[in-house]
Amino acid sequence: MNLAVTRLDLESFESLPIHVRRCVFWEVEPNSMSRAVDAEIFGDLGAFESEFDKEAWISGLLLEWGTCGQMAIDGNTGNVVGSAVYAPPGRVPRSRMFPTSPVSADAVLVSSIRTEPGFGEAAPILLDGVLTDLVRRGVRAVEAFGIVRTPGEQQTGVAELGALESMSNEMGFWADEAIVEITRSMRDNPQDDLCLECIIDADFLKDSGFDVVASHPRFPRFRLELDEGLGWKHEVEHALEKLVVMAAIDLAGREREAAAVPVGRKGSRRNQ
Repeated sequence: MNLAVTRLDLESFESLPIHVRRCVFWEVEPNSMSRAVDAEIFGDLGAFESEFDKEAWISGLLLEWGTCGQMAIDGNTGNVVGSAVYAPPGRVPRSRMFPTSPVSADAVLVSSIRTEPGFGEAAPILLDGVLTDLVRRGVRAVEAFGIVRTPGEQQTGVAELGALESMSNEMGFWADEAIVEITRSMRDNPQDDLCLECIIDADFLKDSGFDVVASHPRFPRFRLELDEGLGWKHEVEHALEKLVVMAAIDLAGREREAAAVPVGRKGSRRNQ
């Protein structure tokens, strides 16, 4: 599959999938959305839907902090098929409401990694794009809240990456009612709900090298140290990519020069 990862900016905001463009589960205080609508428990996106607030959040973060998102683009269609969002935890209100909060002060929070159906393999590529960006910016560590999913729960794309049995089996006895009760205990407003699509699978984080730093049967918090070794690895990979591109450009230039030489020119010189 031909995928490319690029940074999210305001110009590309409109190209994001509808859910990513509108969902403000992480970004906005539950009671402060300017365009919120009611929704049933575990129903549609409504309770977290505000494209205006999402764009405003991204705009403010780009100006004050810098890049806060990565996009995966299908090279065959040009469509955005995945995205990752990350920010300082102080700019992510929902991060204060989990039972395993707070996020460490020295870490950047990766709030969501989401892919479209059929493009689950974009998730690790998006994570790599996030880490590459943050290593170059001197960030020490990243953290993320994982969700241990019950049978029947799915996260678009990321759930396709691997088996959920390793951690999810422990939650097999949890009923939806119990999950709702935990969700309600995370915040003051009992009507607030989870957006299952915008919480990263615990299995994905575990398989990606994250360590559990705050254990919980439903919402463990994970951490990945961005040490010098990781930074060196990304810099070497970036340098190799540049060398490959430069070699390709040089080869193309030589081929053009060779094609420009008239046929028989060398022979005419010998005759002189």
